Order: sequence, then structure tokens, then C-alpha cells
Amino acid sequence: MFIKICGITNEQDALLAVALGADALGFIFAPSPRQVAPQRVKEIVRRLPQSVLTVGVFRDEHPQRVIDMVRESGVFGAQLHGHESPANVAEVMVEINWVVKAVVAGSIEAQRADDYLTNLILVDSPSPGSGLAYDRDLISQIPSTVRVLLAGGLTDENVGAAISQVAPWGVDVSSGVEKSHGYKDPIKLKRFIENARASFDALNQVDESQYRDGENHPFNWENQ
Repeated sequence: MFIKICGITNEQDALLAVALGADALGFIFAPSPRQVAPQRVKEIVRRLPQSVLTVGVFRDEHPQRVIDMVRESGVFGAQLHGHESPANVAEVMVEINWVVKAVVAGSIEAQRADDYLTNLILVDSPSPGSGLAYDRDLISQIPSTVRVLLAGGLTDENVGAAISQVAPWGVDVSSGVEKSHGYKDPIKLKRFIENARASFDALNQVDESQYRDGENHPFNWENQ
């Protein structure tokens, strides 16, 4: 199982998410109400356990700029959340070991997600960060060779059902656990992680062949 809490803007929320069991934290460097400066992220990251995966989120940024900001901020990986081409993704992956490519559910890019060098594909709604949900049946259009990180419209109330329906490799949430832009709601955050883990645990009780990425289980980003 893999649970990423995105849109982290402050140390308190970062430490809380980690304490509650989040596997990864996302810091948004692209223009957004949750945008945070690389130097601020560096200050937060240095206070986190090394076991926690930290990810910088970019949108249509030049590959070299992505690489430079990842190094400047001290995060481990990069999430490319724009219209980056397979060539752009490949250029980033030359220097960055952990790269996830975001696609919009139902789009041509989603249907051809295996064109990207990375097999980590985040599936989102057409309006990232809006909290808007979409038809989860569209996940069936994603090539089975990639690992799906489910995002878009997830909350503590619906994450369990979404996992049961889609059986993704992991889930990603930002606005769904907020009390205001950039600030997490402790109760929603706790319930989201608990409900997600309970649903993943339930899936683990069924035959491995029912998973999208059978041979890659158990869920572990370190196996990338």
C-alpha cells in the first residue's frame, strides 16, 4: 500500500502526516494556492524521517529546472503534473530516481501511459487540486503495465470505496483532507489514512492475481 499526502506547506502538517502513517509527502512547486518555496521545503524535509518519501510537484517545467529544484529543496522524487512529453519525463529520470507522471482520467495520455519511461502514473481529474471527482471506471483505460496512483476527489469518506473499486497501487490526496488551502485538517487526515489502510488490507486478503500489478506487491515504493 502507498499513501501520499500532497500540498504540504508547513512543518506541523508534515510531521502530523508522518506520525499518522503517510508513506509520502508532496510539496507543490508549481503555481497553486499550496505553492511552497524550495528553501522552505528544505527546512521541512530535514526534520523528517529518512523513511518518508518526499516529492516535488511540477507542472510544465523545463526538465533541467525540475532537476535543479529537486536538488535545491532536498526532496527525493518528482511528480510531473502537466503536459510533459515522454522525452521530458525521460530527461528528468536521468537524474532523479523516483518520478511519477500525472495524467487526466480518460485522456489520450492516460490511455498511452505506458509511453512514459516511468511506470508510476498518477490519475487525476481535469482540474488538479480542485477536489473534483471523476468516473473511476475510466481507470480501466490505463495500461495494466503501469502502477496507478489514484487521485482526484478523494476524501476520508470515499477513499475506502475508491480503493475497493479500482485496486490501485496507491492513493494521493490534497484538498480532500484540508481545513483551508494549504492547511490540513487533523481529523480528516487521520480518517483518510486509517480508511485507506483498512481498504488496502482488505484487498490484500484476496488473490494477488486480482491486483493491477500483482507481481509488484507488497506495496513498497522502495521496490521501484
